[in-house]
Amino acid sequence: MSDLIGKYPVVLRQDLVWGDMDAFQHINNTVYFRYFENARIAYFKKIGVIEYMQAHRIGPILASTRCDFKAPLTYPGSIQIAASIKDIRAKRFTMAYVVYSENLASIAASGEGLIVYYNYKKFKSCPIPEKIVNEIKRIETGFAQA
Repeated sequence: MSDLIGKYPVVLRQDLVWGDMDAFQHINNTVYFRYFENARIAYFKKIGVIEYMQAHRIGPILASTRCDFKAPLTYPGSIQIAASIKDIRAKRFTMAYVVYSENLASIAASGEGLIVYYNYKKFKSCPIPEKIVNEIKRIETGFAQA
């Protein structure tokens, strides 16, 4: 078992899906971005981003993302997907992701996403609301960034 739970404020566990494999008999590279998205949305739910966005129409938008593939995943298997936030600025922050393979007992992929805060009423970037910044700091406190 990994020690992601002690290092990241959000860790999800999920089974691999046979239909996500490609012709090369491993999980297709594009699927990893869905894994990152699953962790990102779980993080956002945990800190109240979804509710804040519904109430104020101010919320995150993914500006860029990347993935470093370290080992191929194959069905059947289970993974843990972890997320944390680092490098918070006035209007943006960077999320770090890790995909841990329980079958391989190692990291299968890692990556990052640049998240920009956006005012959906004015169609432009805006400062991250203080309430959200405080929640990020609250749940990140005590976690060693991997």
